Amino acid sequence: MPNIESAIKRVRTNANANAQNSSQKNSMRTAIKKFEDAVATGADNADELYKEAARAVDMAESKGLIHKNKASRDKSRLSKKLAK
Repeated sequence: MPNIESAIKRVRTNANANAQNSSQKNSMRTAIKKFEDAVATGADNADELYKEAARAVDMAESKGLIHKNKASRDKSRLSKKLAK
């Protein structure tokens, strides 16, 4: 455990940031899984779920949680699954 006040604050700040980042990434993964399940079962709301998944990927990219190339790759794969 750090002794210096600023280091103690960094520990708290990092813990909060980690919780927020983990939550954001989990929601992105959940949106992608929901879309993939809908496509696999042939659900009619696949278009809506695609928009939500693409938006979640964009949000994660804009917050710096994933690289921009990964975001593009993920969205490309989702759109390919939607087109099938």
